[in-house]
Amino acid sequence: MISDTPGDLGQRRPADLALCQLPGEWLAAYNGPMLLRTRDAQRHTYADYLTWPDDDLCVGLIDGIAYVREPPGPSRVHQEWVGELYLQVRAALEGKPCRAYVAPFDVRLPKSAKSDDQIDTVVQPDILIVCDLRKLDARGMCGAPDWVAEVLSPSTASYDQVLKLRAYERAGVGEVWLVHPTDRTAALYRLEAGRYGRPIVLELRGKTALTAVPAVTVDWDRVTNGLA
Repeated sequence: MISDTPGDLGQRRPADLALCQLPGEWLAAYNGPMLLRTRDAQRHTYADYLTWPDDDLCVGLIDGIAYVREPPGPSRVHQEWVGELYLQVRAALEGKPCRAYVAPFDVRLPKSAKSDDQIDTVVQPDILIVCDLRKLDARGMCGAPDWVAEVLSPSTASYDQVLKLRAYERAGVGEVWLVHPTDRTAALYRLEAGRYGRPIVLELRGKTALTAVPAVTVDWDRVTNGLA
């Protein structure tokens, strides 16, 4: 948990500083309990990740630490939001040289070498867009997506807002949207000079254009109207 005392500011990572500038409801989600546990005390690579069974419940590997979700899985509301957003983004990309994917979809984020036994960060964004199709392979993709959206859940909010956001920043993901379905707000992070600055926080109404992927716009009214 990040302290709010001024003396700690110099020790924080850029993504942490951006989180401290979020409004109260976002900080509440960030400061909530981390309801993910680590798989074990060992450090792992993507080569290890490939050997784990499908029912292992691992949701990501960040800096060699494997995080697993406690049952149950994502809620119906979470899945509805992800589905509605994905449908809009997928339709907007029709005929364009970019592709959209929805979780579960492995994204390897190498720091330098790309061999399986050297990659120590693998994430599964809720929704992503990739325009450099050379990053795609049979196992998912290797490299930074152009755009990522994470729909926050109580069980994974801290993981998404801290650990994954740091990994996205380090890998060079151009734009990250953290969507808060309960409060109908979103925080938009855009990469500038290799860092995420203060996020744009907006209410989920009207339309919002992606900056990292031209000609793609999300209509929030259509998203919310499509929910049960």
